[in-house]
Amino acid sequence: MEAERRIGERLIEEAERRIGERLFELVQRQEKIDARCDKMLKAVTAIKDRLQGSGGATAMVDVESSHESLVEEDDPIVQLRSLKQVLEYLDNRTLSHKNTVNFCQKVLSKKSVEWETALRSEISEPIRDVDLVIAIGGDGTLLHASHLVDDSIPVLGVNSDPTQPKEVAEFIEEFDATRSTGYLCASTASNFEEVVDDILENRVQPSELSRMAVAINSKPIPTYALNDILLAHPCPATVSRFSFRIKKDGEPSPLLHSRSSGLRVSTGAGSTAAMHSAGGFTMPIFSRELQYLVREPIAAGSNLTHGFVQSNETMDISWFCREGKLYVDGSNVFHSVELGDTIEMSSRAPQLKMYLSPEIISRNK
Repeated sequence: MEAERRIGERLIEEAERRIGERLFELVQRQEKIDARCDKMLKAVTAIKDRLQGSGGATAMVDVESSHESLVEEDDPIVQLRSLKQVLEYLDNRTLSHKNTVNFCQKVLSKKSVEWETALRSEISEPIRDVDLVIAIGGDGTLLHASHLVDDSIPVLGVNSDPTQPKEVAEFIEEFDATRSTGYLCASTASNFEEVVDDILENRVQPSELSRMAVAINSKPIPTYALNDILLAHPCPATVSRFSFRIKKDGEPSPLLHSRSSGLRVSTGAGSTAAMHSAGGFTMPIFSRELQYLVREPIAAGSNLTHGFVQSNETMDISWFCREGKLYVDGSNVFHSVELGDTIEMSSRAPQLKMYLSPEIISRNK
């Protein structure tokens, strides 16, 4: 009996030793995985900074949100693989943009033209004394360039990082892998030299797109909107109160009062963007009209919350909130408005000369 008891104790001790060793291995493995995840997150943050400072499009996957959804998985290996996918995606976006910039520079170096490069973040003053502006990036970069030129300098947009449908489908359950839409970009790296040659040989001519002029308290703002204007309270949960009317030849329409989430006004070029997403109509890109849409009106069902401003008309708005923001072509350019301020919008702005893709031109004939 004593011998059997000792054998049993030795078996228990051996089992406890093996369990302890296994637990120690698992702890070490988990620590290594955690360290690698931390390292990857730091690398993702660094890549985000590189993307934002690269001078091109800055639209990207929400890494923090993706990470939060990933940590719900119990298997650390799954977490690691998912983070690796996000990291590779972001790194590839940066590489795609830089490769396109380098490629375009090499193409221009072969041409008999003088040119110079500048980062988007470095340019804030009007561009003058050039024959062409080439905006390499996405829609945001192109819109930024449009704010800096008058009606004498044409703009060519180059989409440096086009969306890849197969990639979007592959990662549909992981994160949003949409890249740059580049709707107004006439070129990508694949056809850049061909487009440049057509421009230099005068085989193509720039199109003229309508822009929007805005004045606050009768003082014009310095930026013409190519896409759209959003007027709203800075807090999205706060009601925007304003009144507006349309004027033609000095004759005003009846005053319309609104309590809503704000007011969006778009050009023809901008009608395919946020306006269309909000329920507006897609307009011909060469239209001289403006389209307006009251966002989420409290008095829903009114047919007066959506309409058009003709090229010979103006839209006059009175603002009745303590504070408000007027956003021009997105969130980067904005102006503050206060209680009692008046805003005037019209299409009486210098048109923008822009080279468009043959597909867009043919669809808008």
